[in-house]
Amino acid sequence: MARTPLRSDLLEQITGRVLDGRLPAGARVNEVHLAKELGVSRTPLREALIGLADRGLLVSAPGRGFLVPPFDPDEVRRLYPLVAELEALALRWTSPVELAGLPDALDAVADEMALATGADLSEVDDRWHALLLSRCPNPHLLRLIEQTKPLLKRYESAYFAGDGHAGESIGEHRRIAAALREGDLATASAVLVANWVKALAYLGKDGK
Repeated sequence: MARTPLRSDLLEQITGRVLDGRLPAGARVNEVHLAKELGVSRTPLREALIGLADRGLLVSAPGRGFLVPPFDPDEVRRLYPLVAELEALALRWTSPVELAGLPDALDAVADEMALATGADLSEVDDRWHALLLSRCPNPHLLRLIEQTKPLLKRYESAYFAGDGHAGESIGEHRRIAAALREGDLATASAVLVANWVKALAYLGKDGK
């Protein structure tokens, strides 16, 4: 007998369909078909869809169910600078002693990024940034970042699909680690912000 997916499995599977375009931007989620495809009843499916709407990956539309929001350059221009500054602030809030222990582990995750593709690449990038901020002692700041970054997931996947973007991002990640290894927090923060701004320049170009 096939195992019924857990809620976390459902969230992951639906998220994957949004990120790879099987649930395209602007489309309405057909709950009957999706429930059948995933092998679940409507109740756990709706719970998962509500969870993804809470994260901003879907939109709940009265009378229409759940929609995949269209790509919005204005949203990109609002969110990317915000996340860039929040992450840089979290980095500056972290003790230099704590930061000094991170570069080798950061480089190891960057090595994984170099081997990853598609949605896996975005997931490894998430892990790299999570590790970078893992020593920040301010839980309120980390909560703000955690609440905001899911809104970028679709855009991140689109960015990494662009020619050369993954290699550029990995190079910036390694520069951040190298700066931390040298105790140069100012450079690490500047490169971190530049890493986000470069994605903004690409994704936010439409609708300027």
